[in-house]
Amino acid sequence: MGTTTPSTSERILDAALTSFGERGYEPTSLDALAVRLEVRKQTILYWYPSKEALLDAVIDRSAAELSEALEASLASAGTGWARVEAVVRSVFRLAVRRPELLGLAREMGRLGAPAATRFIGALEPLVERAAKFLRSEMDAGHMRRHEPRLLLLAIYSSVIGMITEVDVLRAMGEEPTARSLVKRRAEILEFLRSALVTDTG
Repeated sequence: MGTTTPSTSERILDAALTSFGERGYEPTSLDALAVRLEVRKQTILYWYPSKEALLDAVIDRSAAELSEALEASLASAGTGWARVEAVVRSVFRLAVRRPELLGLAREMGRLGAPAATRFIGALEPLVERAAKFLRSEMDAGHMRRHEPRLLLLAIYSSVIGMITEVDVLRAMGEEPTARSLVKRRAEILEFLRSALVTDTG
């Protein structure tokens, strides 16, 4: 069974995602994207009438891909702490397989509204489910009492921060090994477990 060739619009989104995630939104120009894609700038503008429209499309597709990956990891996870662990493992897998996705997530935090608002809004159903799960675990006494959304933000920041460290190493010319990534993942899981799980959890 052969692979399908990405459409022009998909190729544009892929190139924009990579550039926004690696270089940032402002430093990315449509002219540079056109050169990279070997198309005319007018081709990009045919599909996405402005740089802002292109960013919106990249955000929507990336949030959907991120949600899909996290939902898939949760579908096969157990209960309680196993679900938190499944999400962290999934994010680390994405960091290796699709670093540009997490680069975009970091860039959204830097850009602020309206881009960050759009990104968070697209992930809202997943965030609400996660907050509901954390509340139920706290009510059952399995996890320490915290404000669920604030806790999710702390977890997100911890995991993204750890992955950013990996990106910094790459930028300095030191390619992280599978062993170093596994070590970092184990460290963040141990940190989160000690911060969240009660003796009865």
